Amino acid sequence: MDQGIIASLLQHPLASALVILDRNGAPLAANPAAREHGLPAAAAAYQPMLEDIRLLAADGGVVPCSLPGGPRGRHDGWMRAVHDDGGHLLAFTLSIPHPDGSPAGERWELALESAGHGLWDWDLASDRVLRSPAVDGRAEVQDRGGALLERIHPDDRAGVHAAVQRHLRGEVDQYSAEFRYRQPGQGWRWVLDRGRVVARTADGQPLRMVGTHTDIEQQKQLEAHLHDQQLHLRQAQQIASMGSWSWEPADRRFWWSPELHALLGNEHAAASSPRAWLRRLHPRSRGALRMAWRRLWRDGRPGNLDLELRREGQQPALQLRLWMQPLQAADGQVQRLLGQVQNITEQHQTDALIRWRTELLNRVSALGRIGGCEIEVDTRQMQWTEECYRIHGLRKEPVSLDQALALYTDDSRAAFGSALDRIAAGGLPEQLDLCFYRQSGMRVWVQVLIELDCRDGLPPRFVVLFRDITREREANERIELLAHYDLLTGLPNRLLLREQTAAAIDEARHRGTPLAMLFIDLDGFKTINDSFGHATGDTLLKAAASRLHQNLRNSDLFGRFNGDEFIVVLRDLAEAEDAGHVARKLIASLAEPLHRGQDLLKVGASVGIAMLGDGRQDFESLLRAADAAMHAAKEAGRNTYQYYSQDVLSRIQRRLDIEHALHGAIEREEFSLVYQPLMHAEAGQPPAIEALLRWHRPGLGYCSPVEFIPIAEKCGEIVRIGDWVLNEACRQAAAWDRAGLSFDRIAVNVSAVQLRERGFAERVIEVCHAHGLSPTRMELELTESALIRDTEILRHCFDVFERHNVPLAVDDFGTGFSNLHYLNRFPVGRLKIDRSFVQGMLADAGTAEVTQAIVHLGHALGMKVVAEGVETAQEEDLLRRQGCDEIQGYLYSRPLVPRELAQWLRNAATGAPMRDTAAALVG
Repeated sequence: MDQGIIASLLQHPLASALVILDRNGAPLAANPAAREHGLPAAAAAYQPMLEDIRLLAADGGVVPCSLPGGPRGRHDGWMRAVHDDGGHLLAFTLSIPHPDGSPAGERWELALESAGHGLWDWDLASDRVLRSPAVDGRAEVQDRGGALLERIHPDDRAGVHAAVQRHLRGEVDQYSAEFRYRQPGQGWRWVLDRGRVVARTADGQPLRMVGTHTDIEQQKQLEAHLHDQQLHLRQAQQIASMGSWSWEPADRRFWWSPELHALLGNEHAAASSPRAWLRRLHPRSRGALRMAWRRLWRDGRPGNLDLELRREGQQPALQLRLWMQPLQAADGQVQRLLGQVQNITEQHQTDALIRWRTELLNRVSALGRIGGCEIEVDTRQMQWTEECYRIHGLRKEPVSLDQALALYTDDSRAAFGSALDRIAAGGLPEQLDLCFYRQSGMRVWVQVLIELDCRDGLPPRFVVLFRDITREREANERIELLAHYDLLTGLPNRLLLREQTAAAIDEARHRGTPLAMLFIDLDGFKTINDSFGHATGDTLLKAAASRLHQNLRNSDLFGRFNGDEFIVVLRDLAEAEDAGHVARKLIASLAEPLHRGQDLLKVGASVGIAMLGDGRQDFESLLRAADAAMHAAKEAGRNTYQYYSQDVLSRIQRRLDIEHALHGAIEREEFSLVYQPLMHAEAGQPPAIEALLRWHRPGLGYCSPVEFIPIAEKCGEIVRIGDWVLNEACRQAAAWDRAGLSFDRIAVNVSAVQLRERGFAERVIEVCHAHGLSPTRMELELTESALIRDTEILRHCFDVFERHNVPLAVDDFGTGFSNLHYLNRFPVGRLKIDRSFVQGMLADAGTAEVTQAIVHLGHALGMKVVAEGVETAQEEDLLRRQGCDEIQGYLYSRPLVPRELAQWLRNAATGAPMRDTAAALVG
């Protein structure tokens, strides 16, 4: 190529960057703009990749070409071929129109993107499409035209392809198509695609096509929603027997909807002529319509009125309700009139029938003083008589069924509604007893009779009669309360609880859910009841019942079984262990003491739990099992709970066996006494003797007093056994005394049950006198719990003992309810330190301090102090140093039979060491 021509081209002040390439694509020269942007180097680097573009350009025409670089990451330009006069290829020119970018183009592109439009540029020669991210949401990318077509919904591809081809052929000026497009990772979305050809070859073939794509998914959804609303509106009008109409004042033209034609029975459009329609109106309705029409045009306000439209033949007239709504221009002139017509024939008939029924019910009410009402089966509209208003305590004004039922309780409301449904379905008339509350809060019971009234030509309706039965019901409720509820606590009694539990058991079996019965016995209640009186006991029972009830669910059953015993039935348990969680909550609810004046009253609870299961399938079997478990809880220390188990059953059977065996044990001579001496701390003093009860059961061996004494106290045998012990101990002591054996006194354990027996103190004195033993040598050992029940019988008992100088001792001091007031009030002469303190005082300094404190306390109250369970010399030495007055235990002797104790007393009288005497007897 001529160098002069090249120099001339390059020196021309062009805005474009221009590079001249040889026939192989190598740069020959470039103008300053091209060199500034490094285009010669880029053309050289991409020389092989531009070969296809050079081949296209060599065939003639202008070919789009892009190189990397520039503000947007690429330079878009055009490649042309330069030929000589003979058509031979000389070189190529590569021109970039705006190497610095186009601010104006960027502004237009930004505006399009802000408006929700994406841009695309299709190079038809290379089938490459450059797209902005408006549709895909990706960065600006290039794709093949065929690849983009594959992302169009199959149903839309043919239409899009046809629209593009029509534009490329020049049949239309602009390409436009709506289609569904699948975005990466998403579903189909509607897109509006528009564009046109912007570059063609010399012979008119399209080279480049640009356009926009717009997401119209929301618009399509709105169109579908609008279509659905229009469909629903037409359906609603059909259901409501309504039709629409409009009138255009300009051309005085009416339009009627198909629904209105069907409503009026007009099969042909000619029948909808305004004059024909007006002629069918009743004269009274025609006049009312004219007046409403004039009023609407005069005032410009919407209006409505009821009309009567006559029909052909003997058919009853139609009752119509007409609505009119004017649409006004800015100057107030009516531009259009819109309206609706509804068929209210059935409502009109209903209103007439209601009026007739109301008159009838008012007559019935006046004669029988019974309220009544009618309720339409379909609409549930109702009419009341005056008496019905009076019964319900309401003013005479329209009342709906829902408003009336709102006064009733939930159960009554449900029962009334169910009865209406059954009767409407063809059931017989029903009579119900329902309860409601007047607005004043007064509870009212009514007897309701409901029946269905069906008459030809009239809609079916319920006839309901009300009779006030409040007084009768309250009387029955009082009888029911006395029969099934505990009057003190208001809880279900045993009878009602049995019925409720039977129903709960059936439900649990049917549903396969766990059920548990809890037997609750209040610990310590009897003591408080005896000490403070029955009024306090009743208050305590009510408070305890309230606390227990607050920790139960509404679905649980709760009742008072007997005295201080309660029953809880837990339904719908998730696990059997949940019954234990509830038992702990119930026990904890009683932990807070109750206040009675200055006194604090505290009770606990022993709870037995029995689960519904094998062998426990009814109320009685559950009750027996829960009761057995409750006794096991008491034996375990009280204020706890126990599940019923085989071990519990064994213990209960053992308890029942012992209780049965105690009856007649005295007559069978199964009881015996052993005796243990008590040594004075001071030398030279004769010992005392404690009589200890033993029970030998033939074939079974000895039964521990710890086991059988509590059972004897509960079953009442302790009184007879205690009298036998007094007689036997007194007889033996008198025999030793006559034999010349020296001892200070003989001590006998006395139960609190014996102290509460009338005449017990007198019997003690009589027994002593009968055997010739002075009452001053018969010491009675009492428990701490026996002293806290300050009753008239107990005070009389102690008065008798004090008059006859009968010595009293408190046994096992420190392990029970210690009350210094009672110790100081009653004539107690000795305190016996429990063996648990003695055995622990050498190993625990704190326990030694307790024993020292008991000694100081006893001496401060003027009492002697005795230590039980002394087994070592170290224990004896410590007790002597602490000031203990008497010592009892295996250190000196184990409990001995009468013959052995007599020998022990003889040895003690000779001055032999007591420890050696004890060892000799044991050996």
